[in-house]
Amino acid sequence: MQHPHPHRRRRILLPVMTAATALVAATLTVLNPGSAEAATARQVEKLDRGVVSVHTSSGNLVSWRWLGTDPNDVSFNVYRAGTKVNASPITGSTNYFHSGAPAEADYTVRAVVGGVEQADSVHAVQLRTGYKDVPLSPPAGGTTPDGVAYTYEANDASVADLDGDGALDFVLKWQPTNAKDNSQSGYTGNTVLDGIKLDGTRLWRIDLGRNIRSGAHYTQFQAYDYDGDGTAEIAMKTADGTVDGTGAVIGSASADHRNSSGYVLAGPEYLTMFNGRTGKAMQSVDYVPARGTVSSWGDSYGNRVDRFLAGTAYLDGARPSLVMARGYYTRTVIAAWDWRGGAFTRRWTFDTNSSTNSGKGYDGQGSHSLSVGDVDNDGKDEIVYGAMAVDDNGNGLWTTRTGHGDAQHLGDLDPSHAGLEYFKVSESASQPAELYINPANGTVNWKLAACCDNGRGVAGDIWAGNAGAEVWSASDTSIRDEAGATKGREPSSVNFLSWWDGDPVRELLDGTHIDKYGTSSDTRLLTGASVHSNNGTKATPSLSGDILGDWREEVVWPTSDNKALRVYSTPYETTTRITTLLHDTMYRTGLAWQNTAYNQPPHPSFFIGDGMATAPRPTVYTP
Repeated sequence: MQHPHPHRRRRILLPVMTAATALVAATLTVLNPGSAEAATARQVEKLDRGVVSVHTSSGNLVSWRWLGTDPNDVSFNVYRAGTKVNASPITGSTNYFHSGAPAEADYTVRAVVGGVEQADSVHAVQLRTGYKDVPLSPPAGGTTPDGVAYTYEANDASVADLDGDGALDFVLKWQPTNAKDNSQSGYTGNTVLDGIKLDGTRLWRIDLGRNIRSGAHYTQFQAYDYDGDGTAEIAMKTADGTVDGTGAVIGSASADHRNSSGYVLAGPEYLTMFNGRTGKAMQSVDYVPARGTVSSWGDSYGNRVDRFLAGTAYLDGARPSLVMARGYYTRTVIAAWDWRGGAFTRRWTFDTNSSTNSGKGYDGQGSHSLSVGDVDNDGKDEIVYGAMAVDDNGNGLWTTRTGHGDAQHLGDLDPSHAGLEYFKVSESASQPAELYINPANGTVNWKLAACCDNGRGVAGDIWAGNAGAEVWSASDTSIRDEAGATKGREPSSVNFLSWWDGDPVRELLDGTHIDKYGTSSDTRLLTGASVHSNNGTKATPSLSGDILGDWREEVVWPTSDNKALRVYSTPYETTTRITTLLHDTMYRTGLAWQNTAYNQPPHPSFFIGDGMATAPRPTVYTP
């Protein structure tokens, strides 16, 4: 919608045999999904404990990360100003409620490994009023050539360790108040990105310049440690006049490629990798694909040509690659890049117009987002791009030919079935309103009749009264189970999700509040104080995900005056122990692509919900 504001069989592709490949083929071993290949260690961030103390009227909830690199049998002790507050080592969770303690109490956590207590963790981040404010300095506003004045609002954010200290930092996108949907003509102000530490220290500011139009579909960014050096990089589409964090200009500083309708349909387009510590542009290459003839993307005025998506995926099963894309209403091109040794290498390019893919039903299938996960259980990630998927090697994997949609969810939605499931909604009134898909091969398990432009859909275990995840959409009137059967009242919102209270059932996040689903009505658990949601009717936070403390999810909204990011963390105790979701790479890449176009919540690679099995430990390594 163009809104304003059983075990899966592995698919194996064998090469064409030539004399040159015969010797290699003689030693070819086909590995089964359960083999060592499927359990290749993946590169993840080397994080600190992420200790957080959330004050309530009766004390402080202290929680911390169980790292993927910790032993399975690690236990923990909690210290306040050097004095241990727990009676015996904590083994069943990674949180502790310190009754009666004041808001300013200072906590550290010590791991106990093999009976030996380790060194102190970092000191707790204190949420003395239930939240913490990260101070911001908005960019100065301006006036566009048509005389329209604009100011700046804090918009989407991401997290990554920008300086290598083990703590996550924010990458925040500042959006001008005259940002546009692609279908709307008019000039916009520049898009600005800041790298910000949790104490508000600004590491750098990048100005994308006048030749990158502002709006949800133009300015995707990815923040991730692509080369494994312990600090994150930031990847963005750039153009003439983009100013990096050191003040250096990319391309021509004086060029103005905007037309009289405010669209940018001429001039060079780049893909730039920026340094996480300094914001310095380290390399710029031509954006793939080039825009070419504007009308070849579906219209002549500049709407469909500038629909961009971005993500991060472990395409080799071990290290992250950057995924940048263009187009989804007609032609789609997805380019995968590796960043190694200070330089880009293009891994592959998928193009629906290529001789390999043309006529196979891959064109016109993209959504306003993408999902990343190992759908075919080969240990490597695939790109689920709306109603189609692209294999880790850049080959088309499947297409349902059911067209464009506004929301999609890839995750372990059905714990009784091995692997991942996929739920999406359709925009076209001639296509199924909802589809529940086996993402290994694109089989549609069930679908609802076409009805309308179905603009919203969600999948997650929000109710313990039904096994597995529930799914629902804007056009439906009830929640449904994995078989498509109706199960009860539809929730009050069709937007985001959050693990917020003490049980493993997920909560509803919409606008500036979090609700718990109930069979007769929803219960308000949190209302953000003096904050705003983003992206118009989408009403999404700047960021939602497991960024501090235990596995539950924080929510980050900008304050109403855009002078701070207000970070909320759960005040509820839990008896469930799960490794930090930051070390589940499907969830972590979900956090990275959350800012892409129509934001969607992240999902882990395993089921979290009522009656869940013991959560698996990830096979990971740190730089």
